[in-house]
Amino acid sequence: MKLYQMHKAPNPRRVRIFMAEKSVQAEMVELDLLKGENLSKEMRAKNPLAKVPILELDDGTCISECAAIYTYLEAQYPEPPLLGTTPLETAQIVMWERQVELALLLQIGMCFQHTTGYFKDRMTPVPEYGKVAGENATQYMKLLDRRLAQSQYIAGKAFSAADITALCAIDFGRVVDIRLTDEYPNLKRWHAIVSARESAQA
Repeated sequence: MKLYQMHKAPNPRRVRIFMAEKSVQAEMVELDLLKGENLSKEMRAKNPLAKVPILELDDGTCISECAAIYTYLEAQYPEPPLLGTTPLETAQIVMWERQVELALLLQIGMCFQHTTGYFKDRMTPVPEYGKVAGENATQYMKLLDRRLAQSQYIAGKAFSAADITALCAIDFGRVVDIRLTDEYPNLKRWHAIVSARESAQA
């Protein structure tokens, strides 16, 4: 397998951590997103949206979107389970992972793109929108802090894909000065625990 990625980007990191938890190996193909290496005809053939990560299987089949890659890897390599072991666990993990992706990671990503102008050669930054997106992310962090006052991990008692997405979002938030402070004691406790996992270094 090959994983097309940019090491610093949060979405490829999500997949790397997921794979590391399952001890799955893949060849890493590094792309420079700032230079637009993901926009080539070759890469668009692998993913028409020209986004990373892309998991390319040995037969040439390509899977993009983190949730889809998670689903494939979970089915192929079920241990340790990261998407639940019962229908209810799976539903809860998918629910929380989706919320974290939309309300935290996406908002931080929009804040980054629209306030820094990193991709200004291929989009029109709207700084005001980026500012609001950052505010949305911090509001959701308050919700997560309340959640983690009741639960060891985001989706329940076990580490899951929801924790992976949240970890990558929060760590990426530093680039736009969205940081964990004493305002988020439960989130800070959780962050220390998940950051100490060997997979977090992937």
